[in-house]
This record gives sequence, C-alpha cells and structure tokens, in this order.
Amino acid sequence: MTPKPPAITKRDEQFRDSIATVDKHGKRIWIYPKKVSGKFWNWRKLFGYALLAMLMLGPWIRIAGEPLLQLDVIDRRFVILGRTFWPQDIHLFVIGFITFIVFVALFTVAFGRLFCGWACPQTIFMELVYRRIEYWVEGDWKQQQALNKGPWSNERIWKKTLKHVLFFGVAFVIGNTFLAYLIGTDRLMDIITVSPNTHWSGFVAVLGFSGVFYGVFAFLREQVCTTICPYGRLQGVLLDRHSTVIAYDHMRGEPRGLFKKNEDRAAEGKGDCIDCKACVHVCPTGIDIRNGTQLECVNCTACIDACDHMMTGVGLPTGLIRFASEREIADKKPWRYTARMKGYSVVLIALVGILLLLILTRSDVETTVLRTPGTLFQKRDDGRISNIYAYKVVNKTSREMPIRFELIGSKGEVKLVGTARELGKAELIEGELFIILDKADVHGYTTELNVGIFSGDKLIDQVRTSFVGPITKAS
Repeated sequence: MTPKPPAITKRDEQFRDSIATVDKHGKRIWIYPKKVSGKFWNWRKLFGYALLAMLMLGPWIRIAGEPLLQLDVIDRRFVILGRTFWPQDIHLFVIGFITFIVFVALFTVAFGRLFCGWACPQTIFMELVYRRIEYWVEGDWKQQQALNKGPWSNERIWKKTLKHVLFFGVAFVIGNTFLAYLIGTDRLMDIITVSPNTHWSGFVAVLGFSGVFYGVFAFLREQVCTTICPYGRLQGVLLDRHSTVIAYDHMRGEPRGLFKKNEDRAAEGKGDCIDCKACVHVCPTGIDIRNGTQLECVNCTACIDACDHMMTGVGLPTGLIRFASEREIADKKPWRYTARMKGYSVVLIALVGILLLLILTRSDVETTVLRTPGTLFQKRDDGRISNIYAYKVVNKTSREMPIRFELIGSKGEVKLVGTARELGKAELIEGELFIILDKADVHGYTTELNVGIFSGDKLIDQVRTSFVGPITKAS
C-alpha cells in the first residue's frame, strides 16, 4: 500500500518566496549544474544542434535568390521564406503576431514551458555551447566550485582567460549571425572584409552585438530565463492541473528517505525518493523539482535523466520524475484534451486560415498614385487639362519587371516625369507623372479615374485616383 504523503507545511512553501538564484539578502547565487547524461539529453543534443545549424546557416540560405529570413528594420524590408514584405503588409504582421501569441498560449497550456528547454536559442547556446566549453576548460561542477573558491593561482588565471576568450569568440560569431539577419550577408561580408574606417557604424554594431551576447552567456546566464524573459511569467496564468509539465510524482516518492541496501521501503514508511538530490544538482536554474512546478523550471528534462539513472542504480522503477500533469499524478487519470485547449485551438485554426488566405491573395505589386498636394490643374497649349501626381510602386516579388501606366476605362494620356522605370526585384520606386485629359472628358471639379499598372501586356495592379478640372457652367 502506498503511504499517504504528508501535508504541505508553511516551511515547505518557503521556496516560493524568492527565486532559486538569489539569497535572502538579494545576493546572486551562482549555479553550478552537474554534467548530465541520459536518454533525454541525447535527444536534446540532436534536436538542439539541428536547430543551431539552422540558425547559423539561415542568413546564407537562398530561396529564389532571396534569403530564408531577413528583418531589415533600417530599410523596412522583411524577407520570410524567400518572400519580401514591406510596411504596406503591416496587417499581415499584426495577424501573424496574434497567431503566434495564441499558439504560444495553446502550447503552454498543453505542454508547459517545453519550448524553453528544447528550442529556445538562449538555452541551446547556453547548454550545448557555453556550458560544454566550461566543462572542457574547468571540469565538472565540483571542479568549477573548487576553482572559483580557490586563490588566483596560475591555473585559475589560465583557465579563466581561456574560457572567456572562447566565450567572446563564440559571441562574436553569434553577433555576426544576428547582424546578418538584419542587414543581409552581402552587407555583412562587406563590413567584415574591408577596413573599419570604411564602415565604422557596421564595425561598432558587430562589436556591440558580440558584447551583448558575451555578457548574456558569460554572466547573466539563467537569469535571462528566471527574471528577464516574460514567457516564464505566463506559466502562472496559463498552466493548470491538466498541463503536461516535468513533474515529480509526490504520491509515489513521499515520504523521502535515504536508500539502504535490501530494505523494504514500504515497510519502513518510505516512498521511492531516496533524497539523493541528483535532480537538484543537474538543474540549470537551481530549483528542486520535488517542490512542484516553479516559474524557474524550463522543462529541460535534466532532472528526469538524473533521477532515472539513480532509480536504475538502486533497483527502483524509473519515471519518478517525468512528463505528467498534476491530474495524472494525484488523480491517476490520463491526459485529456480539455475544453480550454479546444477553445485555443479553434481560435488558432481560424487565425491561421485568415493569415494563409491573405498571403495567398496578396498582390505582387502595390501601387499608390496621389495627386501632388497644393497643386491645381494645368491648361496645356493644345487645350487639354493635366494634373501632376506622385506615384510609389512596391515590387513584392524576386523578379524584375518593366512597368507602364495607362488609364483604364477613360480616354487620356499618362506621361511620366523623366524616363520609364524598370521595377527591380523586391524594390520600391517613386516618381511623378502627369495625367492629361481632353477638356470634354473632364466632368466637373473632380473626375474619378482608374490607373492601371502594366508589365508588358499584363495588368499587375490598378489604383483609383481623382482628377481636378475647371468648374464649367454645365457642372
């Protein structure tokens, strides 16, 4: 018979009064996670290094000549999966952002903070790159503690110097990659290969990004996850008893007791938790998962591997710490798709459908033709009437196209100021043009016109504008 776990006391809840990385005096508690190994760690490595490769190679991958992803906030040009978006597509970004928020909410309600431990760039770089360098240079957690508590010997100086040089080197690569997502690889290579005197702003940007990433991964580390990132705070609002998280089976594990060989733990009134604290030693945010779900937990599964290893070593069943919901542990009921999750799913499907429809029906070219403010009509020598307009044409495709303007459904002439323009790929062009009408075709003070934009014989866009003419007696 499984013993009933003891009631939670006020003392047991004291861990919720502060985060695990700050003591009662507000001083930083430095975390030394033990090196972890196991089934979940192996899966995390494969998944994490695949994401890392995609992240580093992303700016260099081309789709139809355009980068896979580029967010050029300076020129207000955004390329996503090879398709170019401009500020005129702001409605797509708004709907896309709302869709992403709803997806995050649904994913968190169902699976907790799983993204943080498995796919977040902060965790991937910290655990798969920086922590590996630290283990290689300074050793495992006990060696790191001893090194930091010891005097500044030649060994300590050498190891600290080597570690931070490598840290900054990796940060420099990350900073350059991040900048490539903003300005593109061509401009980045130009900054890297020429003298800093030619590109002072670019050189400063590279060093600035590198310094930020170095500071984050060398010093802030898990503080980003526990105190800075707002996603962790969402857990308190989104999680419930049905959410699948990394959980300690308190029904099976309590009361805790140290392991003794050949003992009958049930007869001794002990649960399966042998209080070895292996789960605490490997935690990258310094929490004790046995205290329950906490905002610092990033669902990295390190505690599962550590606990399963100890359970196997002492001959007890694995899974004392596992992916489970509180309902599954306390009530012995399987996970189910709740009405709350269904509601989020319906909203998400609707938003995805709207977003896909808008993207698929999005025009290749977007044009504005506006009469120049403060100007009236002009009478030409041949008796015709003209208005001057400012035009702006955005090419949202990755192909070049010559363009011309013609009136649709009305007689008249469109005359560009200057030479004809060719619309380059993913380019925005601006200029001025005259619309010229016979006096007989001007109906009153304003006449509504449709202006067509053609590439060859193909109509690629049309806009509506007004033509101002003289007030006649008939009007």
